[in-house]
This record gives sequence, C-alpha cells and structure tokens, in this order.
Amino acid sequence: MTVAGETVGFVGLGNMGHALASNLVAEEFDVVAFDAAGPGRTPAGATFVRSSAEVAQRAEVVVLSLPDGAISERVANELAASGDRRTTHIVDTSTVGVVAAQSISALLDAVGVGYVDAPVSGGPAGARARTLTVMYAGADEACARVEPVLAGLSDRRHRVGDRPGLGQAMKLANNFLSATALAATSEAIAFGRSVGLEMADMLEVLANTSGQNAAITDKFPNHILNGRYASGFSNALMHKDLQLYLQAVEGQGAPKSLGDVTGSIWEAFATSEPEVDFTRIYPYVADS
Repeated sequence: MTVAGETVGFVGLGNMGHALASNLVAEEFDVVAFDAAGPGRTPAGATFVRSSAEVAQRAEVVVLSLPDGAISERVANELAASGDRRTTHIVDTSTVGVVAAQSISALLDAVGVGYVDAPVSGGPAGARARTLTVMYAGADEACARVEPVLAGLSDRRHRVGDRPGLGQAMKLANNFLSATALAATSEAIAFGRSVGLEMADMLEVLANTSGQNAAITDKFPNHILNGRYASGFSNALMHKDLQLYLQAVEGQGAPKSLGDVTGSIWEAFATSEPEVDFTRIYPYVADS
C-alpha cells in the first residue's frame, strides 16, 4: 500500500492540479509531475519530469487533473504504453463524463492497470483548504490501493460506487445543481437590485432562509459582491460539464427539462464571453 514518502505521479498542473499536487507534497509524498505547458506551475517540493511516460516509469500510482475526456484518455494511453512502466493504478480527478471514464477504464484494464474515477468539487480554494470533496468509484482492490493517495488529496472523500463512471455521474449531477443555482441566484439578485435592494442585504437574508444555496453562501460573497470574479473555474469548463451532463441524461432517458434551460444559459454565456471566470455569470445575466 502506498504511504507518505513513496513516489506518486501527477499529470496536469492547472489551477486544480497545482493545488492537489501541493497537498500531496505537504502530506510528505514524493511527487513527480508533468504538465504539457512546462514546469512553471510545479509545486515547491515536487519534481518536474519531461513527459507523462517518465511519470509512469517512476510512480506506481499516478493522479490526473486534466481538462477533458479526450486528453485524459490520451494521457492514460501514454502512461500505459510507457516502456519500463511502474504504474499500476491511475486516479483520475478530471471531469471527463461517464462514457469517457468507462472507456479509459476498459483500455487500462486490458493492460492490467487499475483505474479509479475520482472527480472533485470545491474549487482550487477548497483544494488548498483540504475541504474539497473527492467522489470516487472503482473496484475494491483499486480503491483500497489508492486510498492513501486520496487521503493525501483532501480530508473529504466519499466512495460512490464500485465501477468507474459512477464518480462522473455524481460530479455531473453536482455541477448541474451548482450551475442552476448560480444562474437562478443571479436572476434573483438582479431583480432585487432593480427595485432598490442592496446586494449585501439580500445575501445576508437569503443565507438564512429557504432560498439558501452555495451561490449565496460562497460564490456571491467571495467573488461577486467584492468584484473579484476569481474562483479559478471558467465558464467554458462549466459549459463543458453541463454538456456532459445532458449527454449522460439523454443516454439514460432521464428527465432534463431544467437541464436544457440551464445548459442553454451557460452555452450563451460561454459563447458571449469566452473563458472568463464562471462567477461572471451574474453581470452577464444582470445586463441581459
């Protein structure tokens, strides 16, 4: 079983990946990391290597934090195909969608590499505070093998199933609710402001009434009220996650009336203002 002091690989050092890799370093894992953009975001205490193949040659457990399913699948292939590969298990914290997680799991299973589907929620700030939630799914052996690494990533972890894809389903349901709440709260706040209510007063009241949600307790006070708009998560990524959610829902024949509405709002926002922080949906909605 992996313990602190052993080598763990990490591929993908964006906003979330940098924070998660930093947590592993802080928990005294020996982290070897790679990012296609170069070594600039390598956490202090981690070792940057030249390729994902080199990560595979040095670490039994490798964590991925990547933008989408296509990139995760490509990197998983690179890790699996590496000569002198040490890697036996991959933990994928990326949001890739149900189908992609199942596909990656199948290709890794064919070469004897265990795959744990482990998307996260809580943003880079939650990762740094170790309050981010890791929702993971995989075979019993794989989950047991990587549990110390999962514990190194965050203090909040919940196993949601025994096969890859279920972690993705949980994350997509969460992001649909998050996106819907943020869009709806933006409309409600815009209405209140239009009749003369102060945003700060609205947030204080709504945080203690039946309309409470994470947009009111976190996104608005920490990123919108103060004009920071710096959650570290882009509108393009939220749009991508909603498209994955709607594809999965349609594949299951599940209801999606609200999903279609929420998806169309975020698609229009991402098209109108590409690659801005997702909390900027408030001024987008207020000015529409």
